[in-house]
Amino acid sequence: NKLLFMLTIENGLVLKGSNLDLVYENILIDDGVIIEISKEVKEGRTIDASGCIVSPSFLNAHVHIGDSIIKDEGDGLSLSQMVKPPNGIKHKALENAEPGDIVQAMKSSMDDMLSSGTTHFIDYREGGVEGVKLLRKASCNLPINPIILGRDNSFYGEDPDMNLVKRQLHKLLKYGDGVGLSGFGEISAEVSELISSECAKHNKISSIHTAESINAQNKSIEKTGLSEIQRAVDSSLDQVVHCTNPVGDDIKHLKESNTSVVLCPRANATLNVGIPPINDILCGNIHPLIGSDNIMLNAPNIMRDLEFSLKLARAYYRKYFNPKLFFEMATTNIYKSKKTNPRLYDVVGKTVIEEGSSPQLTILRKLSKNPYLSIINRTETKNILYVMNKNTLVDYSNNQNYND
Repeated sequence: NKLLFMLTIENGLVLKGSNLDLVYENILIDDGVIIEISKEVKEGRTIDASGCIVSPSFLNAHVHIGDSIIKDEGDGLSLSQMVKPPNGIKHKALENAEPGDIVQAMKSSMDDMLSSGTTHFIDYREGGVEGVKLLRKASCNLPINPIILGRDNSFYGEDPDMNLVKRQLHKLLKYGDGVGLSGFGEISAEVSELISSECAKHNKISSIHTAESINAQNKSIEKTGLSEIQRAVDSSLDQVVHCTNPVGDDIKHLKESNTSVVLCPRANATLNVGIPPINDILCGNIHPLIGSDNIMLNAPNIMRDLEFSLKLARAYYRKYFNPKLFFEMATTNIYKSKKTNPRLYDVVGKTVIEEGSSPQLTILRKLSKNPYLSIINRTETKNILYVMNKNTLVDYSNNQNYND
């Protein structure tokens, strides 16, 4: 439903601002902007959020949505057999699939994300420019924002045709939001540095998988003397995904850089590649994001990633972690990156509930006294009543959605 009117959300527990302050205040929205947050305000149509939490909607910071066509295939195979280009199971499946089938599968996954409170996701899109266009087509008219990081087969290899790389890169940056690289095992230093500089020049995101496996780290060190994480930082890439197997001073390099970190613990567990250094990252004052990764491996419900990651960290490190720290990975940590990585923030957008911002929020039933655990530990999709993204309200309270 398009919000062409004033709307008040009242009587809910609001997770307000970049600090997620807990307040019982009303929210007045007009034409896609939060006009006022106060106890007194009430105009236009009203949503009674009594007994509910009004939360920022979620950002799933790393997804491969094209994998939606082969859910749960290849279970038990190695990381390389599953996802390494160009011969991984998923790459062969994408090559052989009809474009219409890929679009429908991606739409279904976006429905799943919306119904679990996600309004933004960062996708590593295979298939070059055509792959980017397929996701644009699939997401057209849906109240969800894909941040599309493309890649092209011309990027791969020890001695790529740099003229071809430049041409394909410029096309990707015209249609997409940046570049999402598979890893340093498939590209040269010249390619990574070119992509980093061109993305910066065009205010786009440059991102890469790093240290997902010990094997990848060892190969990088044998070849260059540097870890994958250090190479990403040295190349000034905006974002690194995984960081599951850091070595040496990798965490220090991340802490001292402007590079954003995305963790995918649930996917790492599925592929048997290890547990990311959650404690070191949080203690290093790094504000990580979190992603579901390949949809062929995991349903893109970010609440399941948050629950898994919180409990995994407590079990593995045998210490208490505040659930708020994990909740921030899917909500306000992107806002906290504004100072260190403004380009990433500019492309993804603001994800906080405050006056002057667009209403990107979710209204969920409050199921326990601790609002963060209520969402992370107990919320199912049936407990999500409304999802709002800018001018669009998706109403799940009466089993309605935007298709009705």
